[in-house]
Amino acid sequence: MKEKRNITQLFLIIVGIILIIVTYFLYPNFKKEEFVVEKEILEDESAEDIDSKSNTFSSVEYKGLYNINKPFIVQSKKAYILKNDPDVVYMSNMKVTLYMNDGRIVIITSDKGNYNKENYDCVFENNVKATDGRTTIRAENLDLFSAEDFASIYNGVTLDNDEGLLWADKVNYDFNTELYKVTMFDEKKVKVKLFQ
Repeated sequence: MKEKRNITQLFLIIVGIILIIVTYFLYPNFKKEEFVVEKEILEDESAEDIDSKSNTFSSVEYKGLYNINKPFIVQSKKAYILKNDPDVVYMSNMKVTLYMNDGRIVIITSDKGNYNKENYDCVFENNVKATDGRTTIRAENLDLFSAEDFASIYNGVTLDNDEGLLWADKVNYDFNTELYKVTMFDEKKVKVKLFQ
């Protein structure tokens, strides 16, 4: 009887270890590979193929609140939603307006991008421009994750305001502290030109 209990316990421990390995190590890799393959397929497909796998819209606008009290508006001239991923809206000529608590209005535009209706995350691509009226940032990519309260701007970043001009590979901007963390992808130095 005791031997059967030991074998059962050993079996349950092995099953538990297998479940942990699958859940935390293998499953995330499957999801990443699935996303990369789907993105590559979408880039190769023509507009007709995308239309058959998605719903397309024009003059799209989403309004909402993030962090309980900060309103935002997401707009696009043309958008589509994949039938197998209805939470993500893929947009062209994307524009996001953020209304900050201190009265600033931040406007972010790009040639294309996507907006997640579930968690309010926005990803901007190609000719990205972000401005609050005092500072203008231009880059090829900008990721705005609502849960993290900062924007990650990368690939050919230029930051221009009354105090100077900055060139970098990557800039993280914290909306709460209004501070920038500037980095380069390799060992090159960040280029800054200050005005007096």
